[in-house]
Amino acid sequence: MPIIVNLDVMMARRKMSLNELSEKVDLTLANLSILKTGKAKAIRFSTLEAVCKALDCQPGDLLEYKDE
Repeated sequence: MPIIVNLDVMMARRKMSLNELSEKVDLTLANLSILKTGKAKAIRFSTLEAVCKALDCQPGDLLEYKDE
């Protein structure tokens, strides 16, 4: 898939664990894990907003397009 999710990179930069992020954005570990591993097929804007707020970043910091 040409959309790359850089959630793990941003979490590492902010020194935040998946458990910590899960609590801050009120999402299950399973759902965040799917997003983190790039297996998600979609993301709600409300989820993207919550993750960006928790990690103090922009959507472009989390999502990247690479042409196959």
